[in-house]
Amino acid sequence: MGDLTTHSDRIIEEGRRVRDDNRAGGRHRATGSIGKGSSQLKTQHYLRKVIRVAMAIGAILVAAIAAGMIIGGIGFVGVMLTFLAIIAAIIAFSIFPKMKVPARADLTKGDAKTMVARTELWLEHQRAALPAPAAALLDDMGVQLDTLGIQLETADPNHPATRDIRKLVGEILPETVESYRRIPQHMRSDASAGSTPNEQLTQSLTNISRELDGINRQLSTGAMDDLAIKHRYIDYKYGKGQDAALTDGRAQREGEEA
Repeated sequence: MGDLTTHSDRIIEEGRRVRDDNRAGGRHRATGSIGKGSSQLKTQHYLRKVIRVAMAIGAILVAAIAAGMIIGGIGFVGVMLTFLAIIAAIIAFSIFPKMKVPARADLTKGDAKTMVARTELWLEHQRAALPAPAAALLDDMGVQLDTLGIQLETADPNHPATRDIRKLVGEILPETVESYRRIPQHMRSDASAGSTPNEQLTQSLTNISRELDGINRQLSTGAMDDLAIKHRYIDYKYGKGQDAALTDGRAQREGEEA
């Protein structure tokens, strides 16, 4: 009787978790890239696979031709074995090696572009375990991370602000997701400190997304200010400013001649 009661309680608890997930929009199962950085890493991985397949097929064909020249032809059996070897090579190199998920400790290594790409790829592999609102935030965050990576390429890597940005993207953001994942699944809908872990994660990611947006705006403002200064200089030296200066000069000479 006790076992039946425990089993029933477990079923009820599971039903509550499903209900909470459905109310939150369901589990997010997207598998696409959240940003250009992670997409490029995956493209490079697939290209390396294609190269391995091509090299394997080339090696098999060369071996078959060499064997045929030595023994005077490989015959039907040899052709079939060659065909099967090619199929096996295609299957093997299409499956292996699998793409490695970057380790948490490696996210901050490398330049800004590499850091952003690794962080995006790492976040992609966490989405399935997150509540739908939080997973949707990660998808939107990909664009922000791409923009940030581009702007950080020209920033001084030793500047305190740059180090703070790298810490936010490469450490605080992943740590937030990892802290949530360490909580047992059946406890993620339980209220603690006024809100559930699901809600706390979503709010934390919202705050990080807002901070990333603010950083991007600040960095782009500096770039736009530089462009405006250059535009005014060029306009004065080669555009309307120069025309005005020439007009004033001609007027002055004409006055002197008169």
